[in-house]
Amino acid sequence: MAGRSALINVMYKASAAASRRMMRDFGEVENLQVTRKGAADFVSQADIAAERTIQEELEKARPDWGFIMEEAGEVKGSESDAPCWIIDPIDGTTNFLHGIPHFAISIAVRDKGKIIAGSIYDPCRHEFYFAEAGKGAYLNDRRIRVSGRRSMADCLFATGIPFLGRGSAETDAKFLRELNAVMQASSGVRRFGAAALDLAFVAAGRYDGFWERGLSVWDIAAGILLVREAGGLVSDFSSRDKALESGDIVACNGSMHASLLKTLRGANNSVKA
Repeated sequence: MAGRSALINVMYKASAAASRRMMRDFGEVENLQVTRKGAADFVSQADIAAERTIQEELEKARPDWGFIMEEAGEVKGSESDAPCWIIDPIDGTTNFLHGIPHFAISIAVRDKGKIIAGSIYDPCRHEFYFAEAGKGAYLNDRRIRVSGRRSMADCLFATGIPFLGRGSAETDAKFLRELNAVMQASSGVRRFGAAALDLAFVAAGRYDGFWERGLSVWDIAAGILLVREAGGLVSDFSSRDKALESGDIVACNGSMHASLLKTLRGANNSVKA
């Protein structure tokens, strides 16, 4: 069992405080089937309320630090080089809106350009994932590791489906080619609609890998650290350490990362040829 640091305790306290209001709001979702606008507005307010609670709790503990937040944007710290909190108050808002109990609170800390701590809290399952650089990854104080599978045929992967038809036709086609290729090579592909939890599941060995394009920094900052501290590999689609900057991510156990990348590239190289 891990002894949580003061920093991780601060992150847990903020997540737990936000989750109490969030779960009350989630219980009201079934009563919101009136109009699309009404339900969406409710979720937006739940997002804002959760983010405000998290910010208030974190400011109490680290008043000089800055923030990058999904709803409120960026707040500078007291010094130009002050550490920065990166917050997604509800990752999986569409699930939240539809009454699906699969969403999470993601908090990360960036200091001098590097993510040094991250947490992902699943309030429906009462699962708190956390990691600090160089100290390993944990789920509710139990050390976690990525899976040890070494064959694509045995692996279960996760992805995020883009909003088909809203981007370019080529972008949509690229994703469908990749999905088809991974489906044929693996044990299956899941799409649960919360990237932070997808990455937490990779860290815990529930998924063997995850890929998606066009994510925001608050979607993946904590999850990237979790996967790496659990022994996995994270890159962009060109094998570079640029996932956080680009929002394009491939995260996998160490044995299968190259194979997943090869499968994704092969799906599109066959078209170019």
